[in-house]
Amino acid sequence: MFETAELGREISKAEFEGLVPEIRARLLTAQRALRATSHSVILIISGVEGAGKSGVVNRLHEWLDVRGIETTAFWNESDEENERPRYWRFWRRLPPRGAIGMFFGSWYTKPIVDRAFAKKSDATFEREMQRIVSLEQMLVQDGAVVLKFWFHLPKREQARRLKEKEKRSRKNWAFIPDAADFAKRYDRFARISERAIRSTDTAAAPWHIIEASDARYRDLTAGQILADVLENLGSSDTEHAATNAARESSGDSPAPSVMATIDLDSSVDRAEYDERMPRLQAKLGGLTWKAWNEKRSTVIIFEGSDAAGKGGAIRRLIAPIDARLFRTISVAAPTADERARHYLWRFWRNLPRAGTITIYDRSWYGRVLVERVEGFATDAEWRRAYREINEFEEQLVGHGVILVKFWLHIDPDEQLRRFREREQIEWKKHKITDEDWRNREKGQAYESAIHDMIAHTSTDIAPWHLVPARDKRWARLEVVQTVVKVLKQALK
Repeated sequence: MFETAELGREISKAEFEGLVPEIRARLLTAQRALRATSHSVILIISGVEGAGKSGVVNRLHEWLDVRGIETTAFWNESDEENERPRYWRFWRRLPPRGAIGMFFGSWYTKPIVDRAFAKKSDATFEREMQRIVSLEQMLVQDGAVVLKFWFHLPKREQARRLKEKEKRSRKNWAFIPDAADFAKRYDRFARISERAIRSTDTAAAPWHIIEASDARYRDLTAGQILADVLENLGSSDTEHAATNAARESSGDSPAPSVMATIDLDSSVDRAEYDERMPRLQAKLGGLTWKAWNEKRSTVIIFEGSDAAGKGGAIRRLIAPIDARLFRTISVAAPTADERARHYLWRFWRNLPRAGTITIYDRSWYGRVLVERVEGFATDAEWRRAYREINEFEEQLVGHGVILVKFWLHIDPDEQLRRFREREQIEWKKHKITDEDWRNREKGQAYESAIHDMIAHTSTDIAPWHLVPARDKRWARLEVVQTVVKVLKQALK
């Protein structure tokens, strides 16, 4: 593959200076047009050590309007990054729609380096490449353009450059300590890099291999490719979620619904509740400190019927937990900043640090529930979300995150009773809105969506816990008891 790169290509200084004004004009015009679209551009800068990748980054900053670029150099991982799943560092830096995110280093760097230095197995490397393909496909389906540059140098040219760089390092800090080790493994890096490129060179996110021996040729080629891609985007949105009419039923759900399997008659008397709850909370408090000491983070999500008692269950859950160990997030409609990115972005960026707990009141499942039923997501968007969510949760659990998912359920009659109660009790009136009543009118559509959600996303590593919530005391005991059980198993 690397042999097909146009080796030895050179551009004279005069030719370069003659072509630059045109390429700059094209880039700036296309960049302005990008702002009016629903697309973002993720520009990945990768390649052989010594190929001048930083020079490409600097040149593109010179040619583009820097106000529309967010550049991130992925260097050594920080403690904050190591305490979260690996892709957290990339998700939090994704550019908004209408902007360009330039990644100097990317999700490719660590797998290639680890394999080259035999820190990871072949099988692990291949799994990581497949995860990357899935990630890039997910981003492209959401409207991102993933543009990948690989800058190549022949072995002899790399050796010459690194030798020069080493001389300069005696006078300044420019030489990278690992560069010499990379050079010694040139052939191995070349084989592994080629495997990575071949396995991730897809129609959705193709690689562009650029020969980097001549800096002017390198920079001009990168600029021309970027201009071509931006110009082909056009200025119209490809999808408008608002045009997706609300559905009464997807037609996917078999009968009976999984909701019918929940025993809503489950109950507990006050005396038993008062006896059991303090004991369970005491255990929970101790387990959360154990998780802190073992640096195991926890994510707990609450979904459920409107008025099912999620807030009350959360209050009983956090009561015994030290306030320094947990954070609760109540998920509402996305902000403008959140709408400008993939729907999972706001959840990735809020993942807890090692040893701490994040509790979500509503979660990423909004994509396949309210966004599906109310038509805020297109048919294609919510259907592919099942796979996206499962992969997201797989990465959390694979990193060691303890994940607990609750669905609190009540029947329509109990919901109506609680709605009316909220309207009558002064300190509960804020809990009932016109939206609650509108959602109730779409009960059948929501039941279909709930069934599909549980059927598609209750996995071995991240099962749903279905909690009957007609009796609030029963539901609260069940929630605390389940978290205690899951933490015990995880912290053995």
